[in-house]
Amino acid sequence: MTLGRAAAAEAIGTALLLAIVVGSGIMGERLAQGNAAVALLANSIATGAGFYVLIVIFGPVSGAHFNPVVSAVSAWEGQLNARDSVVYVVAQVSGAFAGVAAAHAMFTLPVLQISARVRPTLGEAFGEVIATFGLVLVISLVSRFRAETIPVAVAAFIISAYWFTSSTSFANPAVTLARAMTDTFAGISPQSVPLFVVGQLTGGVAATLFARWLLGPEDAAAAD
Repeated sequence: MTLGRAAAAEAIGTALLLAIVVGSGIMGERLAQGNAAVALLANSIATGAGFYVLIVIFGPVSGAHFNPVVSAVSAWEGQLNARDSVVYVVAQVSGAFAGVAAAHAMFTLPVLQISARVRPTLGEAFGEVIATFGLVLVISLVSRFRAETIPVAVAAFIISAYWFTSSTSFANPAVTLARAMTDTFAGISPQSVPLFVVGQLTGGVAATLFARWLLGPEDAAAAD
């Protein structure tokens, strides 16, 4: 598969993911009539279901990363070269912003927005550490032992992390940046973005190091 096709898959896949996240947040909030728990339930189920399908259809083309942390870990592990990982990240970020704009257009909202939803606490940043640690660990271990179950494993973890993390599990720098551009249920204020991204990068590094230690040098050498 050519890099151009893989990048297109990453861009379109991330765009659809953000359209699902933001669009289901808007729909859930409208239908929940003020019940935040119902809105979050709708948002999490739609995101998990959409994630599953996107991984199934785009996995064979690009690996279905849709996440700069996942692409960076792949480069770190030697599964993706540095140039390709940069192209992946650019495609992911571009796709993420396009997906947010598409969600706004579908619901006849202003396409360009800036979120006012502040998420300022260290607890929420730690939630991003945990969410990203869990996501990267799921991908690292499941791909090693049960690769065919990656779509359902990732989707299941994302749905659960919506509920058990204080941040509702962004776990993705591209998603975080793009969600700063929606003043809807799924939004995050621009001033809250750096704290979340630092948490995500920290969680990704910690999960990669832990997976390497857990598997041990013999397993790691065999995988290489």
